[in-house]
Amino acid sequence: MNLNPSQERAIRHKTGPMLVLAGPGSGKTLVITERTRFLIEECQISPSNILVITFTRAAAMEMKQRFRRRIGKDCPVTFGTFHAVFFMILKHAYHYSAENIIKEEARYQCLREIIAKCHLDYEDENEFITSLLGEIGMVKNAGIAIANYYSKNCAETVFRRIFNEYQEYLYRHKLLDFDDMLVYTKELFTERKDILGAWQNKYQYILIDEFQDINKIQYDIVKMLAGERQNLFAVGDDDQSIYRFRGAKPEIMLHFKEDFKGAETVLLDTNYRSTEQIVGAAGNVISYNKERFEKKIKAGGGSGAEVEFLLFEGQREENARIIWDIQEAVEHGAHYEDFAILFRTNLQPRLLMEQLLAYNIPFRTKDSIPNLYEHWIAKDLFAYIRIAMGSRERRDFLQIMNRPKRYISRDSLDEPTVAFDVWEWYYEEQPWVAKRIGQLQHDIKVLERLSPYAAINYIRKAIGYDEFLAEYADYRRIKAEDLYDVIEELQASAKDHKDYDSWFAHIDSYTKELQEMYRMQNENRESVALATLHSAKGLEYENVYLIDVNEGVMPYKKAVLEPEIEEERRMFYVGMTRAKKNLHLFAVKKLNNKDAEISRFIKEAQS
Repeated sequence: MNLNPSQERAIRHKTGPMLVLAGPGSGKTLVITERTRFLIEECQISPSNILVITFTRAAAMEMKQRFRRRIGKDCPVTFGTFHAVFFMILKHAYHYSAENIIKEEARYQCLREIIAKCHLDYEDENEFITSLLGEIGMVKNAGIAIANYYSKNCAETVFRRIFNEYQEYLYRHKLLDFDDMLVYTKELFTERKDILGAWQNKYQYILIDEFQDINKIQYDIVKMLAGERQNLFAVGDDDQSIYRFRGAKPEIMLHFKEDFKGAETVLLDTNYRSTEQIVGAAGNVISYNKERFEKKIKAGGGSGAEVEFLLFEGQREENARIIWDIQEAVEHGAHYEDFAILFRTNLQPRLLMEQLLAYNIPFRTKDSIPNLYEHWIAKDLFAYIRIAMGSRERRDFLQIMNRPKRYISRDSLDEPTVAFDVWEWYYEEQPWVAKRIGQLQHDIKVLERLSPYAAINYIRKAIGYDEFLAEYADYRRIKAEDLYDVIEELQASAKDHKDYDSWFAHIDSYTKELQEMYRMQNENRESVALATLHSAKGLEYENVYLIDVNEGVMPYKKAVLEPEIEEERRMFYVGMTRAKKNLHLFAVKKLNNKDAEISRFIKEAQS
């Protein structure tokens, strides 16, 4: 086996702490499996005393299979995720079984019932509950006292009530969630030194993959488990730490040598995946981060094509270029699976997906890409437009009658169809409300004769829907900009359609084609990969396109503070280093009909 000196040194490390800085494509999985073999075969360490921790079940399975193939037999080394390993420890201590782990649908149902009691007002139930569960996980993983936590989703008192009632539900039903597995293990090890000692004797050698993604509570438990032996072999790349929103702390890796005095450090400095040009451009970008280990990565893949930087008028032209490139390459023997198109957020690829479908280019998505036309804002716009097209259905009026606020009661609509004169008559003793119904009738008449694009503009500006979005964002403690992004994307999608019928026909056709594509994507691996920068981590492709590399997208507009900008830069670095042969960085002059500025990351890549 051909190993470079850095790999050799890491593999042959025997006792004591070691930090392995493993750049992209540097063979970290090889190093972990080979060191495990080295410990067993050359150091006579019992396989049952070795613990290998990864962050995903898939990575743990792959590592285990690679090790088994290398060693040629079954071996009782423990390969697992943090959660799997810690749950195993809890099973021994408390006799838990899989029945004690709360199922995802039960978590959502529990939260549904709690927020119903709180009488909270929200538009998208699943999105709201997902955000709340993310915050609950963050509180547990960071070890924050609930009294000191300020929620991003609702008032502090409301969030504390939700948190406490959720925990009470788990306790009452003898259940735990994935975050509790960490909390309970830490508590167990803190309170029962005898149990901790038994596990320290069991796992005398600990190897951790993707160490840059570790959070505080995971690290606290690992330090306890490593004990006085300190045989901790931590492998990761601080430049690829991109999960701060989940509680990952790259500073843990940066301060490793303070916690483990005398720890050795080795840098796996050769990227065997990418060409010199890609490695050079990516290295230029990441060098702008201050909080990192200084390192120089070299390319093992030789020289190749220059990194391509292109600027387009808009997304339609940008997508057309990508489609042309793919078609041209496939005609000359390339495969669709050789291509990946990466983006910052899962809202970005709507137009791209429409254009790929139009050209019959198969694609698969690594993320759940929401259908823009199923967003609650889209449903509001569609209700206004259906009424303008002649609908008098009660449900359409209920959808929009207080968007913006008109102070109209649901009780005023007790018939299955709505007549404006009857509706106004209902409020004869409240003429100011009747006047608003009259204004709504006037607005509907205006909408009748507008194009879809102009209609959305009228709903936003003249009817006051943008103000409603701002009020809703303030109430939900989210940024109004995020909601404006959705409505601007909807408005941009309507621009090519002269009337409502053709726009709705397009939406219906797109939705059906998208459902069919999702149904087929698991059966057809021969397809172009579409992924966010987050979900592309750990993957590699011959040809990679990073799209909409503009300020406000990459780096994302929510990133303001320096640590946030550095995380965005790490994300961009991860995207760049997915490419093996060809890397394309594309920016646009206009996004959703607004002027857009080229990202600083493109300038940094060229420096």
